[in-house]
This record gives sequence, structure tokens and C-alpha cells, in this order.
Amino acid sequence: MITERQEKLLDFLIKEYISTAEPISSKALKKVADLDVCGATIRNDLQVLTKEGYIEQPHTSAGRVPTKKAYKYFADKITNEREKVFSDFIVRQIRTAHQQIEQEMRLAEELMKSLSETSSALTISGEPEKDDLFEILIRIGPSRMTYDRNIDIINKIIKELEKF
Repeated sequence: MITERQEKLLDFLIKEYISTAEPISSKALKKVADLDVCGATIRNDLQVLTKEGYIEQPHTSAGRVPTKKAYKYFADKITNEREKVFSDFIVRQIRTAHQQIEQEMRLAEELMKSLSETSSALTISGEPEKDDLFEILIRIGPSRMTYDRNIDIINKIIKELEKF
């Protein structure tokens, strides 16, 4: 099992090797990884990664290169990170949709309450000329204030539905 620091070094080594196609030295890794450790510590960690089969040294004076095991580790890690990001995104979208639906339900409830209050004072003096919700509200609303409140609620519902 490798440590978190060794995992970081391996990530940087793989990325650098992919970028340069040259064996990566401990000195180059120290610059790129920006770890607050000495070169000897990095070399010791590289030895552990070599023993674990993640990297190899083509010859004694060369830097290190990743092995198939390292590439598999790297690909698995990226896949897991992307799956988590995607999963978190889906959860956030579901929460947002749930909140919007709750808001729309509250607005619809408020409208129904307002309309039921006005229905007790319902006095239609004739059939409305248009089959228009706004025309009907004008006819059944007992006051301009109730009418304006109903229109505001309807506008809020429309705005919430447009977000979908």
C-alpha cells in the first residue's frame, strides 16, 4: 500500500512522463510536485513505488517511468473521480428540481386559497367574453387587491415553470 505522498508523486510522474515521454528524475519531480520534502525522501518514495511495481528505472542513471500497473491505477483514479463528480452533479440537480417543485406547489396552494376565498363572494354578472384566466379573475375577484395578488401568484408560477 502506498502513502498519500507516494500517490501524489506517482500522479506527477505519470503526468510528466505522458507530457515529455522521457524518464523522470527525482529532481524534476521535486520541482513539479512542489512537496516540502528533500530529494532523498523523494528518492526513497520512488524506491517504494518501484518495489510495489508502479514505476521502473530503465537503467541505473535514468529517471523513472510508469509501468502498466501505474497507468491502470491512474486510469482507475480518474474514472472514480469523474464518477463522483457526475454523481454529485446528479444529486444537486435532483435537489434543485425538488426545491423548484416544492416552490411551485406552495405558489399553487396560495393561488387555490386565494381563489377559494374569492369564490365565497362570487358574483358573475354574465358570461366572460373570452375564455381567458385573467378575464375570469377580473370578473370573480371581489377587489382589485385580490385580483393583483392572484396575478402576482400566477406570474410567480409561470416564472418557476420557465426555469425547467
